[in-house]
Amino acid sequence: MTLGGRVAIVTGGAMGIGFAAAEALIERGAAVLIADREGATAAAGRLTAPGRRVLGLAVDVASEADTAAMVARAEADLGGVDILVNNAAVFSTLTPQPFEAIDPAAWRRVMEVNVMGVFLACRAALPAFKRRGGGRIINIASGVAFKGNPYMAHYVASKGAVVSLTRALATELGPHNVLVNAVAPGFTLSDGVRRNATLIAGVQERSVRTRALARDMVPADLVGAIAFFAGPDSAFITGQTLVVDGGAYYH
Repeated sequence: MTLGGRVAIVTGGAMGIGFAAAEALIERGAAVLIADREGATAAAGRLTAPGRRVLGLAVDVASEADTAAMVARAEADLGGVDILVNNAAVFSTLTPQPFEAIDPAAWRRVMEVNVMGVFLACRAALPAFKRRGGGRIINIASGVAFKGNPYMAHYVASKGAVVSLTRALATELGPHNVLVNAVAPGFTLSDGVRRNATLIAGVQERSVRTRALARDMVPADLVGAIAFFAGPDSAFITGQTLVVDGGAYYH
């Protein structure tokens, strides 16, 4: 129970990578608030068991009011905030397309959730971290930020911004004992991705073929890295991005 007594918030936690992360943190002893636009309460119900503290809350991370309410609820009902996993992002609904075909409204929406959402969640959680004497931020980036994958320029750009924000926050928040790191997955067969046949057709085969470990990646492959950055074994690590993709990119 390496996270006993800790309180975590997982955004986008109702399904896929976020749900797997929430489950892993709970299994390690943390109390968890699952935040998502839809399905957060049901997801929390799936993880409820004797001795566990978990709750769900409807949150749009692109809303300043929602992220503030998210942190306030964690403090009021769970006792504070020690860990923030910024997982919420627009990806599984995207269709690969040439750069010139990307609609500006789609570009703005990706940036609003994937970048502004991380900014707002971190901004809302910082006072709570200071009240606890420190904390951990784990941002879910993507290996595409380093590989520059084609036909997803808005998503690639947004995840590059997450990596850069991770570094900037690590430098600025170190004096407050807030450690900021990122996990960069490869193409992951999450619940949402499995429902997007066009995305799978365009990305899956190439992703598997370019990995040293040539198999599909699933959300469970990420939970060890997330739990590591949330736990005591990473207490002197900050500003880093760990690529978890089966050896497609060596970073």
